[in-house]
Parts: sequence; C-alpha cells; structure tokens
Amino acid sequence: MTLKNTRAGNYPEWYQNVVNEADMAENSSSPGCMVMKPWGYGIWEQIQRVFNEKIKETEHENCYFPMFIPLSFFQKEAEHVDGFAKEMAVVTHSRLSAKDGKLVPDSKLEEPLIVRPTSEAIIADSFSKWIKSYRDLPVLVNQWANVVRWEMRPRLFLRTREFLWQEGHTAHATAQEAEKETTTMLEAYRDLCENTLAMPVLTGRKPEHEKFPGAVDTYCVEAMMQDGKALQAGTSHFLGQNFARSANISFVNAQNQQEFAYTTSWGVSTRLIGGVIMTHADDEGMVVPPKIAPYQIVLIPLIKKPEDAETILAYVGKIQSALKEQTPFAEKIRIKIDKRDKSPADRFWEWTRKGAPIICEIGMRDVEAGNVMVRERLKLGTPEGKEVVSAENFCANIAARLENIQKTMFNKAQKRLTDNIRTDITTPEAFRRYFSESNTWIEDNKPGKVAFVRGKWCADPESEAILKELKITIRCIPFDQSKTEGTCLLTGKPATMDVIYARSY
Repeated sequence: MTLKNTRAGNYPEWYQNVVNEADMAENSSSPGCMVMKPWGYGIWEQIQRVFNEKIKETEHENCYFPMFIPLSFFQKEAEHVDGFAKEMAVVTHSRLSAKDGKLVPDSKLEEPLIVRPTSEAIIADSFSKWIKSYRDLPVLVNQWANVVRWEMRPRLFLRTREFLWQEGHTAHATAQEAEKETTTMLEAYRDLCENTLAMPVLTGRKPEHEKFPGAVDTYCVEAMMQDGKALQAGTSHFLGQNFARSANISFVNAQNQQEFAYTTSWGVSTRLIGGVIMTHADDEGMVVPPKIAPYQIVLIPLIKKPEDAETILAYVGKIQSALKEQTPFAEKIRIKIDKRDKSPADRFWEWTRKGAPIICEIGMRDVEAGNVMVRERLKLGTPEGKEVVSAENFCANIAARLENIQKTMFNKAQKRLTDNIRTDITTPEAFRRYFSESNTWIEDNKPGKVAFVRGKWCADPESEAILKELKITIRCIPFDQSKTEGTCLLTGKPATMDVIYARSY
C-alpha cells in the first residue's frame, strides 16, 4: 500500500503524504501554523524527555522567560535585530473594541512588544540583575518554549510561524569557559541526533556570513536527508561579550575589577521531527526509531468470534505485563493495545503508516500455541518482515530486538551520509556541473546523486554571490581540517579551508 507520492516521483509531496498518513500534524486555520497531533507530539515528548535528562546531567536548570519582549531590548543589539527583523511579529495594542459591528484594535501600547523569536535579549536583561560577582557565575539555564518567526513559506515541522524548541542560555567569567560550554552542548546535540534519533550528522563551525546574528562563533550539526539536501539539526553559539555589553551583564572579578560576562546560547526545535521523517521514512510511510516512538510495540488482538474476546484479551494482557518486566530498552518499554472496532488490516496499516517499530497480531491460534505474530516496520515487504515466535521468546528478547532496530536504522543512514559526500570535485567547472543536476532521493544509499561536496573555500566575501547563484550554501567548516592546499570551488583561488557545500532546507 504505497503512498500516493513516492520519494522518486515527487519528494516534497511524498514528505507531506508521510506527515498526513502518519497523522502527525496538520495545517492550522491560523495561517502558517501547525497543529501537532498526538503521534507527532508524542515523538517530540520523547525527544524532550531524553534531552531534558542531558540538560540536567550537564548541570543546567530549567526556567521560563516571557514570550513578549520590549522592542527597546532588541534595539540595544543592532546586529541581532537586523538578523530577525523580517521575521518578527509585533504586538502594538492591548485590547479590541467593537466599532460599527467590527472588532478593531484599541489601547495602543506605549512601547511595541516583540513576540519571542529567540530569547537572548530578554534573558540578558535577567542575567544583568542576577550577576554581580564572579561568585555568581556560571549561570546555566534552559527553557522549553515556543517561538514565533513570520515564515512566508511554511512546511509542517520544517518551517512554521510558531514552533517548539529548547533554548539554553549561559553566562561565564571567561571566554574559555564559554567556548567550552558551546562545544559541550554541540556534542550533546550530536549525541541526541545519532544515538536517539538514529540520524548521523556532521559537526563544525558556520562561516562568517552564516553565523547567528550577534554571535562571535556559531557551531552546528548538519544532517543529510534522503534527497541529498542538508538539514541544520541544531546550533550552539558563542556570543562573546556582545550581548553582555548591550545588556550590561557585568560583574566584579576575583581581582576586584569590573568586567563583562561571556555568554552562550544553543537550541534545537521540532524541526528535528522533520529530519527524522526525511532520514527514515519510506514509500509506505513513517518509520520511527524505537527510542523516540510514542509506542514501541503495538499489540493488535484479532477477534473473529465474540466468544474468543475474553481469552485473547487476557493473553494479550499477559504479554504486555511480561514485556514491561524485561530489561528496558533505554527506558520503560512503551506498549499500546489496539482494541478498536476496526478490521485487523486497517489497524495494521494505520500503525505501519505511523511507523511503530513493532506491530504484533495475536489471534486465537496464537493463544492456543503460545505464540505471537511479529511484524517489524523496518522489514516491511521482506521475507523476514513477518514471523511467528513464541510469546516467551519474544518477551525475553524484546530489548535486544529494539536495540537492533535502532542500530540498523542508524547504520543505514550513516552509510547514506558517508557514501554521498563527494571529495573528488576539485575545480569550479566540475563543481558547477555537479550542482546543475537535479536533486532526487538517494535510492538504496547508492552514491552518485546530488548531495554533499567537501572541498576548498577561500573565504572571499565575493564568493557569497556565487553561492546564491548556484542556490547552495556552505553548511559548515568541519573540525577535522585536512590542512592541504587546493583550489576554491567557487572562485578558483588558492585555498586551504575545507567546507561542506550542499543544498539545504
């Protein structure tokens, strides 16, 4: 039961089909916004749960700051406001009044309020009140919140006017401490993407023209989607003293001298779910890594005769209890018993579309034999995709089975990434020819499609015009520089810096 649109046929439409058929989200009547439905939000909850533990392990504390930010706070930081000005939503009135049968804005605010596009400005104001001495440092906080950026071309999970994220903000006594914080959280994002989302990433630093507005340095994790395009999965910013100076985050140091603090910020958003879709989904629908699946196992009772219902449901209940008693796979195993009054086929295909890792069908013959019919989503359509095993064996080995699914998903995506980073393009002419080809999905991880190019860049500001002409971006400057001499793939000038070129979302 292949989706209406396939990856090879129409990749953008395929993406929308996956989201719709998996019942993850829908466009809202509020323009540019989305409704996250239970399965989509359930995936976000699992991502949030895993990363929230990491936040606390690294000694950060959760808090919450206002979503309405005075305009004057942004005006203090000219570079920052310039980077977000076109995306800001502005509140200018505090109430509505009826006039000629219509509601109209009333009571204009003395100062406009910006609906939070990001929180550096408002959090810096709080830091300036909290920090007086070096003994108050470091300050390590995080908030789980929503943000608003007035996106004109929305796409579910990838770009919407309102989305959910976490944003960490810290203040430090020295630049070295702040820089260490930035790279520590970048590594936390790499770990989240690879070990939880089964989504391999490249790490590195953004070029000057791609930095976060107001940052000294921006670091990123970049993932490759099945169509060869890049997705920025997370960023970590070393802000230096820029925001501290504009907000007067100053302190008396150990030498009794006044100085400005060094700050950082870092964040990931519900865009990660879009990344998971485009990394793992197939032409049958969504495929969810076990570690973030709202339900890792779905048990479907097959009741053909009403008189068998009690016996089958009791057997299914025992399997559920036995599964929960096993050594957990990363956390408590999440199980759903689907007893709805729908045909077995309808229930099976619904959970297949959603991408539940394991779907089990249990009928009277299974009860009598002490068995369970196991279908792994990852093996759909293969000879191994449907197997009958004893219930005892299935329950005893469930942790290993889930772990194997998780590893298999990562290894498949890792091979796609590794096989599709071109390093053999060394001239501007070959580079132009390569990116003049059309992007398409990377079938069975076979190399040769338009994906990533690792090559030289001279960092000449004039090369930015060539990037725009070719509709590509420099995704990152990898940490593992070769330190060899070569030719800039944009200008033909001598260059030593290695960068990753790609089209992107």
